[in-house]
Amino acid sequence: MKLRKGDIIFIVIVVAIFLVFYLISGDVKTKAVPRNAQHQQVYDMLAAGKSKSDIDLVCVTCHDGVNIKFPPDHPVKPTGGKMSCHLCHRMS
Repeated sequence: MKLRKGDIIFIVIVVAIFLVFYLISGDVKTKAVPRNAQHQQVYDMLAAGKSKSDIDLVCVTCHDGVNIKFPPDHPVKPTGGKMSCHLCHRMS
């Protein structure tokens, strides 16, 4: 079977896509939720089988942007929406 020009272009595109994904993957860059007394409730809820979306509701009791300030580059909560802390912060 002979490779045509279109086949070679397709293979190059697929290899390029895999290469891009490989190059952008790497170390986890997000912060983990600390394992300390203040955050123990989070880990207890996680061990009890609660969903991470339910656990996010607990985060807002302290991390509301007033009691504990967010860094300047922290994403803002959508208006009327709920926080989605678990999408960026590892709970492990």
